[in-house]
Amino acid sequence: MKMSKKSKVILYILLTIVAVYFLAPFVYMLLTTFKTEGEAIAYPPSLFPKDWHFENYAEAWSSQPFGTYFLNSVLVTVLTTAGTILSSSLVAYGFARFRFRGKNILFMILLATMMIPWDVTMIPQYMEFNAFGWLNTLKPLIIPSWFGSAYYIFLMRQFLMGVPKDFEEAARIDGANSFQIFYKIYVPIMKPSLILVGVLNMLSAWNDYLGPLIFLQERSKYTLALGLASFKGVYSESIVPMLCITVIMILPPILIFLFAQRYIIEGTGGAIK
Repeated sequence: MKMSKKSKVILYILLTIVAVYFLAPFVYMLLTTFKTEGEAIAYPPSLFPKDWHFENYAEAWSSQPFGTYFLNSVLVTVLTTAGTILSSSLVAYGFARFRFRGKNILFMILLATMMIPWDVTMIPQYMEFNAFGWLNTLKPLIIPSWFGSAYYIFLMRQFLMGVPKDFEEAARIDGANSFQIFYKIYVPIMKPSLILVGVLNMLSAWNDYLGPLIFLQERSKYTLALGLASFKGVYSESIVPMLCITVIMILPPILIFLFAQRYIIEGTGGAIK
């Protein structure tokens, strides 16, 4: 259905209003990071600072070992994303392209695990990691991701189900084995889906607070999310430093999303026909 020019103008105006509504708090927070503490709590509030205090970021960053927290978050995010993409894509490939007895039952059991809240498995996982001697290390945050994720397996399995089998049959005629077919044929086809899974997992791992809170005790092992929470406890009456660290923390997810948004749309749109 083709929209009239008047309808497009009205739609663009509404979308602009909605965009301004959602962006306004972030813009105000960003501008507040350059204010003094007095300007930040002044009433009525002002949008722009009288003087731009760029040193607020350096002072907030050096007040606690945020460099260590940042590196820990990057390490956890990169390794969990790599493990999730590798393990989930292999399992999804198995469910989508192999025939074996009990496949549908196993897949239903896999989907059923998505209905179990993390609160239920939290205590058993804690006891298990304690028995392994992994508490107060980054291992409980990284290693489970290398065993796949039910949601991402389901997502990529559905993507692979829409890929024609002609590519696989042609490759088998040429003598390719199952792993070569997966690596050389399906991985390039799955690129949008893999990027979608990677972005979703990055956002989840980067913002994870409960996992580090439960499994980590030493401050040198803290991630950025946990470090920010402890920072808020110490500087609860100082608004500007908290906002500075918050802006630093949310910038990487925003940049990643802007870079990968095209692939996210392709990844949710289905496979080639």
